[in-house]
Amino acid sequence: MGQLKPDATYIYERNGDTVFRREFGADPSTRQVMGYDYRTSDGKPLYDHIQEDKMWGEIRRAAKTNPTLQDAVDRVIMIYQLTKQHE
Repeated sequence: MGQLKPDATYIYERNGDTVFRREFGADPSTRQVMGYDYRTSDGKPLYDHIQEDKMWGEIRRAAKTNPTLQDAVDRVIMIYQLTKQHE
């Protein structure tokens, strides 16, 4: 992987799980690999996993001031704990 040029504008492109970059206006054949989409143990992209964790954090925070949501979260926790006990 190369270095970024000062004051250059880059275009980032994705092809499957690979992220490429090239300078704005450059031939697409000059693009360079920048990185990859990493996956978690369940096969989901790491980004999706992080977004889901963020959502659950937001749900828990919102439940502190929303009794209906807190009731639903409590039920989910109870079902989870009962499921873990009977595995």
